[in-house]
Amino acid sequence: MTQLSPYRLGKARESYNFFNVFNAISWNLLVGIIITLFALRLDASSTYIGLLGATVYIALFMLPLGKMLARRFSIIGIFSFTWTFRALCMILAVAAPFVDYAGHRNIALFLVMLGVLLFHLFRGVGMIGNNPVLSMMASGPDRSSYMTQIQIINSSIGMFSSFLVAMILGMNPPIFVFSILLGAGVITGVISGYMMRKVPEPDRQDDSRGMKLTEIFKEAFSQDYIKHFIFIFFLVVLVSGVTRTFIVVYAREVFMHNDGLISLFSVFGGLGIFIAGLAVKFLVDRLGAKPLFLVSVILGLVSLIPVIVFPQSAVENVTGTILFMVFMFFMLNFGFLGAEGIAQTYFLGLIPPEKMMDMGILYFFILGIAGAVGTFLAGLLIDLLLLFGVSHFFAFKILFIIMFIFAFIALLRQNKMKPLGSLPFYDALEVIFSFRDLRAISLLDKLNKAQDSHEEHALLGALHETPSHLAIDGLLESARSPKLTTRTEAIRALEKMTKLSRKAEQALLDDVSNNHFTTAYISARILGNHNCAAAIPKLRELAESEDYMLAGEAMIALSKMKDEEFRATIEKIIHDTRNPRLIIMGAEALGIYHNYESVTVLLDILRREEIPPFLRDEMILSIAAIIDTQKKFYKILVRYSADNSLSEALALDEVESALEFVKGAMNRKKEKLQASLFTSYAENFQNAVISYIKENKGAALTRWILDLPGEHSRSFSYINSIFSEAVIDADLNVHDCLRLLIVHWAAQELRIWAATLK
Repeated sequence: MTQLSPYRLGKARESYNFFNVFNAISWNLLVGIIITLFALRLDASSTYIGLLGATVYIALFMLPLGKMLARRFSIIGIFSFTWTFRALCMILAVAAPFVDYAGHRNIALFLVMLGVLLFHLFRGVGMIGNNPVLSMMASGPDRSSYMTQIQIINSSIGMFSSFLVAMILGMNPPIFVFSILLGAGVITGVISGYMMRKVPEPDRQDDSRGMKLTEIFKEAFSQDYIKHFIFIFFLVVLVSGVTRTFIVVYAREVFMHNDGLISLFSVFGGLGIFIAGLAVKFLVDRLGAKPLFLVSVILGLVSLIPVIVFPQSAVENVTGTILFMVFMFFMLNFGFLGAEGIAQTYFLGLIPPEKMMDMGILYFFILGIAGAVGTFLAGLLIDLLLLFGVSHFFAFKILFIIMFIFAFIALLRQNKMKPLGSLPFYDALEVIFSFRDLRAISLLDKLNKAQDSHEEHALLGALHETPSHLAIDGLLESARSPKLTTRTEAIRALEKMTKLSRKAEQALLDDVSNNHFTTAYISARILGNHNCAAAIPKLRELAESEDYMLAGEAMIALSKMKDEEFRATIEKIIHDTRNPRLIIMGAEALGIYHNYESVTVLLDILRREEIPPFLRDEMILSIAAIIDTQKKFYKILVRYSADNSLSEALALDEVESALEFVKGAMNRKKEKLQASLFTSYAENFQNAVISYIKENKGAALTRWILDLPGEHSRSFSYINSIFSEAVIDADLNVHDCLRLLIVHWAAQELRIWAATLK
């Protein structure tokens, strides 16, 4: 389907929204709960109510006629004409109170039935344009949320209408009031038909094949995923239609509530639809239709349990029954009407656009068959049970048990539905109950409506502090923004994600390739943090980029992914460069590799003349990382940086601490001679360090290091020779913090040796 331009789509949606407002008012005043209450006021039986409810669905069998007319006339023309005349047909129902006043109640009931039937027959013809028009209006990235917005409009109007009707009928007015309410519905229905003329004509589907109804059904049932959906949808619609139709009769016949109170209950039913619509609109674009459909069916299923277990002894409790019916109206509409609404969203995503009209007929046929058969047979069942002497209370309990079984079967079959890119059910539940994910969705919705780059920047910053995998697609869209600050914040927000999609990884790869000197270095860092092996070849290439920030992050990323083959290249890069930032980042990468051979490269950098303190400290910390003592040594280095005069005291503290550990360890040894010899060796360590630190003479410490046994230390075999030479290297001894590191390492080795002695 060809999409409208953003401006034309906005204007079209404005007209379509007005249509939906008047259409919702007309619907609720003509064939909503009011028509059921009207029929009950005329003493209609349960079978009559079932037939009345069935007409809503029988009308859908007129769709083939609508399809035939669509070949010759415009879809909008058919839609507008039928919507106008369906409202005018209800003039028959407007006249029914006058006929009843004249003493012809059966004729009055016939006029109501005829008016409602004609209303739905015209509606059935016009609904051929519903899916094409709705699909055109819901084009774009907000497809699902806009469709849900239409449902929200309808439910909010329904709430208001039900409240108005409740206020009017609550005063127990004469039956002529129904004529006034129905008359208002006729007028708003005619207006809705006029408003439809302002909606653009949707693209025509190529109907040259002229598929017959049997061919449509045959094609649908030949595809497993459509067949499974049809079965589930049939059961859900059947249960939804029956429960929502007969809950009104249940409230009147079992609890004896009046019309006004029942209309007030329907306000809470409308509230249920409204909240379901808001929840679906908020979540559907992020979670997908399938898990929300499943959640709605579960809620509907749970809402049936109270009717099944409700005790007969509580029927006379007026307050209790009012609260009970409020709950039932709310939950049944929240669950089953929510399921019906999200089912249409799912169906539109399931069917290719070129088959929308044909499969739309199938959709409404299933809707019609399920609703008509369900409501008619339910009414017949109630009357049959009453005929056999079963009370209204138990008759409805039996009906709702049957509906519970059908809903449960539908729930069991939902694992056969096609995911359509939705989140798995349990992942969706995790999102629904996660404040972080819900906040991220809210921020993304605001981001889509942001008016300028400053607002985008603020929202992306908030997303950075609220990491959620649901935000990835929205962040990728912002990462393509022409504004640098927006791109930067979007990519920074991606950095907080615990997991990246393939789409996100590819977007980051594109960024490191195309956006040097701007955001590429952030993307390189993210790829490394998320261990994206596919990025290794590109990162190797970029490690020698002129963009030193990108080159540095590429080296660190490769080290995090343990690309050992590239380590020698990193050593060469930092050995040859004079860029301090690049040297620091390369040294950090070598620290992550944790290869002892890299220590010599870092010591070579320390031998350079006039090396700045910040660079010196970074080299020493990287050496500490390689020899596995960075965390402990970092605290020592921080104290030394704060006061350089503490170097001697800090070194001697390390010696004293090690000797205390040795003393405690030796006191527990069984072989006292061995303990005595080791204690003597430990005391030599103290003398060697004093000579090294105070007199700058490293010979004694060199001999002590060379005498250390290496079998108890992971780093000793290689580091032993390096550090034994470093303590007598004049170029290195100018760095007090390096001498502190060597003393700290030697103290650690002494502890390890003491702990292994028996």
